[in-house]
Amino acid sequence: MSDVINHNVFLVKEHVGMFKAANNFDIYDPSTGEVIMECREPSLGFLTKMLRFTDYKRMTPFDIQIRTPDGQRVVRIQRGISILLSKITVSDHNNKTIGGFAQKFFSIGGAFDVLNEDGQPICQLQGKWTGWDFSFTRNGEEVANVSKKWAGLGKEMLTSADNYVLQIADHVPKDDSVRKLILAAVMCIDMVLKE
Repeated sequence: MSDVINHNVFLVKEHVGMFKAANNFDIYDPSTGEVIMECREPSLGFLTKMLRFTDYKRMTPFDIQIRTPDGQRVVRIQRGISILLSKITVSDHNNKTIGGFAQKFFSIGGAFDVLNEDGQPICQLQGKWTGWDFSFTRNGEEVANVSKKWAGLGKEMLTSADNYVLQIADHVPKDDSVRKLILAAVMCIDMVLKE
């Protein structure tokens, strides 16, 4: 397994595009400016591509893979068709389920329960209704947060590209699967709550 997941700060940049069906992101180490992971949707079906350009975009299934630039898979994020609430599965580099997310009903700002491999909640992801900030908490303690970084008014208005900063607390153990779940959640925030 790659130790790239052990960084505490990530810059997630969505690929710029006016007419794009797939969601593609590059994940940078902000201290070096180097791309350390790539997030891609490698196999979109024709119908899914067509629905991505409609009001049904939030309901479409996705199969996102986060890999190192040399092709080593770090995380796979999957969801089937979603009618009301999303249920997302997260797998590791060996396709073994490590957890997932269950979207909460009637949450202001958006919320998920972050689940372990047995489907038990291990932390919560909660957004603020006043802005684009999301916090991961476990037992009342923040373990990570995600915020949107504006790339410039013109770029944001003319494209659908978004940039995010993910900060994981120093006390989260290295190689802990919760790190992968937190990274996967950034993609879910964008595709489930903010599209």
